[in-house]
Amino acid sequence: MKEISLAAPPLPYYLESGFRAYQAGDTHPDRAGLGMYDLLLITKGTLHLGEEELTWSLTEGQYVLLLPDKYHYAVRPCDAECHFYWLHFQTSSPYTIRESKPFPRSEFVLPQKNEITLAQQGTASDPERIQELWHQLLQMSVSERSVSFWEEQRIFTEILRALDIGSKPDEQSKVHRLAERIEAYLKQHYSADLTNEQLADEFHFHPNYLSRCMKSVYGCTPLEYLLAYRIEQSKLLLLKTQWSIERISEEVGFHHAAYFSNCFRAKIGLSPLAYRKQYIRGGTVLHS
Repeated sequence: MKEISLAAPPLPYYLESGFRAYQAGDTHPDRAGLGMYDLLLITKGTLHLGEEELTWSLTEGQYVLLLPDKYHYAVRPCDAECHFYWLHFQTSSPYTIRESKPFPRSEFVLPQKNEITLAQQGTASDPERIQELWHQLLQMSVSERSVSFWEEQRIFTEILRALDIGSKPDEQSKVHRLAERIEAYLKQHYSADLTNEQLADEFHFHPNYLSRCMKSVYGCTPLEYLLAYRIEQSKLLLLKTQWSIERISEEVGFHHAAYFSNCFRAKIGLSPLAYRKQYIRGGTVLHS
């Protein structure tokens, strides 16, 4: 199964939506380079669509996300009456396509952004709820623009959120939620002494299971994530304060400045002092 991932922020933004009712023999129009994302949800019948080399026969409760720079087309006419909602949206963030593989991620990069990830074609986990949201979008289109704009964006975001959450298998969702809980805990307590045993006590799982969850979602163990996050926090303190290297190392959870400097150099390629000097003008740390 192919997944479409969008980095966020920036968040995708809603453009327009509608509802179509096809009769037997009708076809979806062929389009190339539409320049915006086209999301469809089937509510009745079957719609036969293709995009480049992919083809789908979409039935009630299923959706498809057509990409802005691809060619999509009707595979064949509808066999019977077919109803579907559609909406167009855009984002300045590029998309990535990958095969859905819950385990494992091959490399670790400390997450700076979230990702909105949808199966390009899937079945809505709560189609009635999503149809109701889509119906609300259509009602907004006849409201005053100054009133409808923010509400349209909110409803659109709810639709994406529902499809994002619903596209993950239950077991994968549980793993993802646990990894996010571990991440939040590490961010909250990064300056404290933390061990695998403490994390096991906190989350009531064996350390090996916690490590597997973190690796599957973030590509690293909890303690690897902790080290990377401490380094990121130290970079902020180096730029925004005039504290000594010793004080910064203590603030971010290192007991020894020398060990902190070694870890920093290994991650960044510079010593903490050299990193700070890059952003100094006239002997003063620059503040944003």
